Amino acid sequence: MATRGIQQLQKLRIRYCEHGGSSSAIRQYLQQSPHTSENHLINFATAHPSIQIIVKPRNGHHPYIQGEYLTGQSKQICVKNTTQGRIKEVMSMLVNTSGRKITRLGGLAVRGDCVSVQGVWTPMLNLEGGKSFEVKIVEGGDNNI
Repeated sequence: MATRGIQQLQKLRIRYCEHGGSSSAIRQYLQQSPHTSENHLINFATAHPSIQIIVKPRNGHHPYIQGEYLTGQSKQICVKNTTQGRIKEVMSMLVNTSGRKITRLGGLAVRGDCVSVQGVWTPMLNLEGGKSFEVKIVEGGDNNI
């Protein structure tokens, strides 16, 4: 994701095991033939030239993809026992996010200590019960109402 025209993702680290079964999909993703148009990593790197891609084996551990952003934040997503399609989704998701932590806007609902003057609304409330409401219209700039 670009913020003010600047790509936020700086580095993309791909760590996998050379022998483990949980890394088979990521090994297939990385070992596609360079002579075909199906080399996913090279296609990704040419589409995103500003991102540094680091691929390192990490034997004896589950695979993960980690993105490092300009803000100093990083996101690490485990991709054990997944498909190549899921790996593509994870990489595009890391590119399309800003790296900032998600914060709740507005906070909790506002609750007061006082009971509402209007009362509690219920679907069973019948306002057409025959009683008419008195409406008093006050004109003027008097704020002491």
